[in-house]
Amino acid sequence: MSNPILSGETTARERVDATYQLIEAHDNQINAFVELTPELAYAAADRIDAAVAAGKTDELGPLAGVPVSFKDNMNLIGSKMTCCSKMLADFQSVYTATCVAKMIDAGALPIGKTNLDEFAMGATTESSYFGPTHNPWDLTRVPGGSSGGAAASVAAGMVPIALGSDTGGSIRQPAAFTGTIGLKPTHGRVSRFGVAGFASSLDQVGPVASTVADVARTLNVIAGFDTRDATSAAHPVEDFTAHLDEGVAGLRVAVATDMLELEGLDPQVKSGIADVAAQLEAEGAHLGEVTLSHAGYGLSVYQVLSNAEASSTLARLDGIRYGARVTDATDVLDLYLRTRAEGFGPEVIKRLLIGTYVLAAGQYDRYYDRAMRVRTLIKQDYEAAFADYDIILMPTTLGVAWPIDEQDIDQDARDRGDLLVVGANLSGHAALSQPLGLTEAGLPLGIQVHAAPFAEATLLRCAAAIERLLNLSARPLANPESVG
Repeated sequence: MSNPILSGETTARERVDATYQLIEAHDNQINAFVELTPELAYAAADRIDAAVAAGKTDELGPLAGVPVSFKDNMNLIGSKMTCCSKMLADFQSVYTATCVAKMIDAGALPIGKTNLDEFAMGATTESSYFGPTHNPWDLTRVPGGSSGGAAASVAAGMVPIALGSDTGGSIRQPAAFTGTIGLKPTHGRVSRFGVAGFASSLDQVGPVASTVADVARTLNVIAGFDTRDATSAAHPVEDFTAHLDEGVAGLRVAVATDMLELEGLDPQVKSGIADVAAQLEAEGAHLGEVTLSHAGYGLSVYQVLSNAEASSTLARLDGIRYGARVTDATDVLDLYLRTRAEGFGPEVIKRLLIGTYVLAAGQYDRYYDRAMRVRTLIKQDYEAAFADYDIILMPTTLGVAWPIDEQDIDQDARDRGDLLVVGANLSGHAALSQPLGLTEAGLPLGIQVHAAPFAEATLLRCAAAIERLLNLSARPLANPESVG
């Protein structure tokens, strides 16, 4: 792919100018960004332009001059890292996360930090201290969560690439709701050093973009072992763009049939996945079916484990070691209790209470230990499936994005939808969501592609084939008129 900056058609500084003009024109309605970082972006652009002027383009990285947004749970010196919480509303980053540093070293232009559900706990980006993000396809709807700001920044065309994090579908579900492509790499594939933790055994950093090629290019940059991250995997990093054009001939592809029978699944999603499977078979893939026997327990397991880990992770935010503190406390206990009660929002407080309860001495065996045992069964289901198949297809969501501030919430339906995405986090393997099509109302639907741990190259190869078969590269992002 030619780079107009390297060829002299434009400059990196002009690219930054154009990006901020788009943000100024559209983000007042979307609220994808919670902080812009022009000083950092222009400094990065000037370094690139100086290298081009000096004829040293061979020294520039693979993302030279590409505007990128970062979810605001990632540290970046020169910016805040708030996790969109009152607790950290004024926290200034004192170091830069490994994944962010790798992007900037590769030439990415750090445009700003994006909105998320507070501490990444949510599926709508409505629990942010800085207000909800709106879906660029329909401003009355959510963009999904918790990486809703990251997905919206790409869907609205403000940046071509964003980094998000995925603990229980937090990249893939927003990607489906916004018509973008979101990848949750294998757990440990990308360093989490410098990324605020939610649940360390589940969290994974990944890219959101508008093309599979851009997702692959980004993974090339951010993947790799990091001694500063205890969950980082010392696994070889290959060129994830190398096989995108090879098609699916010979790949073993299975449809997760039980996931197509979930109550409330949009018929267009079910028929669309069947059509994709048939087209892949026509292209030479070997088609089959799998059943994930324990998938129905996934959400219960996820809620126990993620909340338990969160209660431990966020214990440090007490107003003494970290976090904003109340100033009129009567004693240390009053300071501790009121700081957490006033600093955290209701969704975070609810999850911390659940997490603390399931870890209590009298409840540990009943909840946490049992959840860990079932997690093993879920992982074994996927291992058995990947022993027979290279790829597993299933929906990403039950249907389209929900309305913002929906009063009559069908929580059971939302929970059933979460069953589609939490399995990959519990198992730890790689999974990607990409556009499946649009409804008659013009809203995006998504299809999910799963592959075995560290098989991202195969996953992206299949995703690229689906992209071509559905002619997705010719489909627009959200209509600019809907946000302007």
